[in-house]
Amino acid sequence: MVSFGSTCDPKEIFKRESSKIINMTFEEYQKTSRETAIYPNKDNDFIYPTLGLVGEAGEIAEKIKKVLRDKKGIIDEETQKELSKELGDVLWYLSQLSTELGLSLEEIAELNISKLQSRKDRGALHGSGDNR
Repeated sequence: MVSFGSTCDPKEIFKRESSKIINMTFEEYQKTSRETAIYPNKDNDFIYPTLGLVGEAGEIAEKIKKVLRDKKGIIDEETQKELSKELGDVLWYLSQLSTELGLSLEEIAELNISKLQSRKDRGALHGSGDNR
């Protein structure tokens, strides 16, 4: 079982790391994050952000594995802060991949919630397969 060592608001962690909280939509994030995208064949390369995405997801898995191994499944404030940063990296790569594929992160989020709500309404959240 995994638990949090203390109740900690991610925005509070970010405030300690940065003096400014920015509220933005996925659309704004996608556009703003693109300004920081520097990689080979940008605008014609979906492979680079795909590899970055799975690499960052792997880093999260490693941190969670170490929580289970070294911290008895308890996520302390320091680990939560580290995970928050890694999740931000996942979001960045997801945004770049979406842009490379000509997809809107905002629309992806909306479609995903619609899909999940439909599954919930039909009692089909459990199970496997994309077309439940």
